[in-house]
Amino acid sequence: MPIDPKAKLTKKSTNTRSRAKKVLLNDDLVSQYLIQNPDFFIRHARQIEQMNIPHPVRGVISLSEWQLARQRNKIKQLESEITLLMEQASANEKLFESLMFAQNQLLQATDLNDLVERLNIWAKSLGLVGAYLYLFDDKWQLGTPLNYHHLSLSSDKFEFIRVRHLQYGRQYLGQLNMTELNLLIPERVYVGSVAVSMLGQFSDLGVLVFASRNPYHYQAGQGTLLLEKISEILPLLISRWIMRKT
Repeated sequence: MPIDPKAKLTKKSTNTRSRAKKVLLNDDLVSQYLIQNPDFFIRHARQIEQMNIPHPVRGVISLSEWQLARQRNKIKQLESEITLLMEQASANEKLFESLMFAQNQLLQATDLNDLVERLNIWAKSLGLVGAYLYLFDDKWQLGTPLNYHHLSLSSDKFEFIRVRHLQYGRQYLGQLNMTELNLLIPERVYVGSVAVSMLGQFSDLGVLVFASRNPYHYQAGQGTLLLEKISEILPLLISRWIMRKT
């Protein structure tokens, strides 16, 4: 029986289209189909129960096991995020309490020497060596009759520390060399790390230093919010007892 060439051509075209459809099928089309047909898994529940999913550790697992594992991982992730948020909230609460306590203590100071002493006591209550406050002598009237020369610091002498540690910010957390320590902490005490903060909007009024014996207590990358707030409060309080140079 002779074969109709048209029928042969039609069959060939059908096979070509079929192969083309198979070639064009990809992850995006499958995903789109599943989204547009949400009842697919209901209609094919039996087949889905028999599906095996490749697993990097266990070889293959059932789809239901795979889904349960994903849910467990998601729950663990959510628990970790909640724990982190709780830790951050607790840290922020402690930070706020510490700041409020320091502010209340400093507001009760009767003069500048008392302010420095209260600042030092507060620092030691946090387990630090102490706090050190210096005012640049070209910005404040530190001479007679008040005699606050012991708080005076030449901005020129401080410049090498500013250039080395404070070119890109108003705070520095880390270690100082012996020359720097001799300038800022002349007492004969061991200092492992420091927190240095500039005073004034333009970092030109003075320096506040907190010192710790622990070399790793202050490190780059740590938060400086508490240090910043204390440094903002101090120039306002200092202005109660001494005047700025014009």
